[in-house]
Amino acid sequence: MFELPPTVMAAFVAVYRRVVPDSPFSVRTDKSAMEGYQVMFAKAADGIAAAGGFGEPEQWRFDWEHVYTRDEWLDQMPTQGTLTGLPEADRAQVLEGVGEAIDALGGSFTMPYATVVVTASKAAGPA
Repeated sequence: MFELPPTVMAAFVAVYRRVVPDSPFSVRTDKSAMEGYQVMFAKAADGIAAAGGFGEPEQWRFDWEHVYTRDEWLDQMPTQGTLTGLPEADRAQVLEGVGEAIDALGGSFTMPYATVVVTASKAAGPA
């Protein structure tokens, strides 16, 4: 999972609000991306526990970062759900505006990521 840095998020939201005012893309300040995904992780752990035959589920988190250049970010943006349903003209305007926003931020930005896994060891069988 990733969470846009606040300054990057604000710049991108401004573009979406200008080009596609009714877009659901907005700044969420009430919960972090991790909090949003935590429901899914808890459900996975519950499923493992309910299946039986496993030890106590554990959650592992690995934090890392990637520096995106303007071109790298714009290349992957069309695959995001916030753009896939837009008409081509709107999508082009969003990409242009986001590109300008990245240029204004210095031409790149660092995206923090967290890779989270839920694991459990197979329970020992009868001896």
